[in-house]
Amino acid sequence: MLSKEVIKKIRQIEIATRRLLSGSYVGDYSSAKKGAGFEFDQIREYQLGDDVRFIDWKSSARSNKLLVKQYIEERNRSVILAVDMSASSFYGSSKQIKFDVLSEIAAVLSLVADYGKDQASLLLFTDEVELFIPPGRGRKHIHKIMENLFSFAPVHKKTNIDSALDRLAKLNRRDSIVFLLSDFVGDVSPKKLSVVSKLYDLVAIRCLDKNEQALANVGFINVEDIETGEPVLLDSRGSKQVNKFLQKRLVQQENTFKKYGIDFLDVSPGKSFIGDVILFFRRRMMY
Repeated sequence: MLSKEVIKKIRQIEIATRRLLSGSYVGDYSSAKKGAGFEFDQIREYQLGDDVRFIDWKSSARSNKLLVKQYIEERNRSVILAVDMSASSFYGSSKQIKFDVLSEIAAVLSLVADYGKDQASLLLFTDEVELFIPPGRGRKHIHKIMENLFSFAPVHKKTNIDSALDRLAKLNRRDSIVFLLSDFVGDVSPKKLSVVSKLYDLVAIRCLDKNEQALANVGFINVEDIETGEPVLLDSRGSKQVNKFLQKRLVQQENTFKKYGIDFLDVSPGKSFIGDVILFFRRRMMY
């Protein structure tokens, strides 16, 4: 049973996404057309420039206005959303934690995929794949994806992105775009990343808290490894060296992504992202 908070969040994301999809952010995806590989979508009012061959004369006579049959291109493309649910994703130094951002982005992407008549699939992972929802389309299917994004309770805490890459390699679903959403805190096998990038159009979405990008000099801090529970006394007086290490790690990841032709987006808690994500996604999927 979903909580009222989860139901409210799903509705808010749907409203915000569909408002942007119907507004200036996007163009008209469908047009009245017919041919091999096209399926019937809907009947709508005639617009200047429509092919008169697709006018539905019977419906037009009943409604006393010109109506045309609209067809859309049949698609076998899939959007696979691989989302990191390890404990480190549930860290946040502000009101919003990283997983809030990752789950909301994944929900938006599933809605945009559905709008474009593409199939959507969900893979949730920690140090192993904890849930996989096969590709599908339609509002019921998208709601299932969104419900799991906001209510699924992972069994494990540790991170192993390679486990998700292994599952993706086994799926081997051609003509798919994979969004790998994670904080990428942890090692990733370049070899496995290379394999998956060759099988799919792979996009990495990295979400980091501000404290994971630069550490302030505030003296000694008692911290805890959120994945292992191990306590650590951290001396932040050496923050310059720590920050150099953090920046070096980020640059190394970005260079690895570029090496294998993987597009990537950086997002952070507390910053608006929906409009930018929709624009990026539609450019990649050519809606």
